[in-house]
Amino acid sequence: MSDGQETVPEGWEKRTSRSTGMTYYLNVYTKESQWDPPTAPAEPANTNEPHEVQCAHLLVKHNKSRRPSSWREENITRSKEEALEILESYRKKIQSNEATLQELAQRYSDCSSAKRGG
Repeated sequence: MSDGQETVPEGWEKRTSRSTGMTYYLNVYTKESQWDPPTAPAEPANTNEPHEVQCAHLLVKHNKSRRPSSWREENITRSKEEALEILESYRKKIQSNEATLQELAQRYSDCSSAKRGG
């Protein structure tokens, strides 16, 4: 390209990470990403595999987190050890059927995905 942009093989897109500002490459068929520039065209996804996978998580930040703040707390002061203890208590509640991951994530997760159940 004449404007100095790097070209990538067919089926790949060059993107910039919003959190790090670094360049990564997205396989448009599989939606998998990688940091290293692709060297061959992307192949369509295996049709025997699911096209989408959904997962949920419950994030408990601590004072040494990359960004020790969240939508819930402006300044997170708990230690990493305290965060791990909190997560362990949530795990026990889930295993004993006291609560679901979705319920706990909606109430306590430091990630904005909490509003959607983690």
